[in-house]
Amino acid sequence: MINILFVVTAFLLALFGLGPVLLADGSFLERMFFLALVIICYLLWGILLRLWIKRSSSKKK
Repeated sequence: MINILFVVTAFLLALFGLGPVLLADGSFLERMFFLALVIICYLLWGILLRLWIKRSSSKKK
């Protein structure tokens, strides 16, 4: 169940995060700022997923 939640959140992050970066009509600096924010969100999401997997696998043992 939690894996489905992480997949859905990754899809939503890609849709609402990368969409404005690629389709924005702002300046180059604005696009790069939002791209950096999206990358930071992906990194935090990945760290959270790894921590969750470690925690859930250690409880099963």
